[in-house]
Amino acid sequence: MANYHDIAADLRSKINHGFYEEEKKLPKQSELAADYQTSRVTIQKALNILQMEGIIYGKKGTGTFISDSYSTFDYNAKINRGLTKRLGETGKITSKIISFAILFPDEKEQEKLKIRSDQQIYDIVRLRLFDDVPVVLEYTIMPLHVIPGITEEVLSSSVYSYITNQLHSSIGTSVRRIKADRADTYDQQYLSCAATDPILEVEQTVYLGDGTPFEFSQSRHRYDMGDFIVVNN
Repeated sequence: MANYHDIAADLRSKINHGFYEEEKKLPKQSELAADYQTSRVTIQKALNILQMEGIIYGKKGTGTFISDSYSTFDYNAKINRGLTKRLGETGKITSKIISFAILFPDEKEQEKLKIRSDQQIYDIVRLRLFDDVPVVLEYTIMPLHVIPGITEEVLSSSVYSYITNQLHSSIGTSVRRIKADRADTYDQQYLSCAATDPILEVEQTVYLGDGTPFEFSQSRHRYDMGDFIVVNN
């Protein structure tokens, strides 16, 4: 397993499953290199990813430790990874389709997706669950001519995997706005929130690798399901 992204994913999974829970300390880089049959340089690159995500931290002359504040649901806000890619390596991600329709866009949607009023969109509401626990409620629109072939079967798994594996398009940059909000009726119904519980809403426009906007969405997160982390390089 020489790819440092794969090594980082495997280490992340082991951390989430309590593999290093007893001392909260990772093995030495030389030991990890031997375990993964790779170089220390590759191991260092993998550890750098986990450190940027806030999962681990280093103590000079002591070693590498798991952050006490780390949660499985913590999210690096600078990285475009769908929920399946982000959490699927540590548990089972499922989707419940609440509504799915094909509509014409309003003025705001036209502006966000750079489309005309006569270009149809998918209008999608999905509940995402991690090991059957509701974690996020997603409101998503996508233009049909940019992302063709979306079906309930696709929505039941990973839309981003469909885009990369079936449409052979790459996921590019995104622009996100993160804000706090009160729990609305849908949040209370689908996320098991109380009316007084706060909600973290992420509004984003996501672009393909060629710069074409393909998604405008609002995702509603339970307040107790992890933090959003921003790493400034």
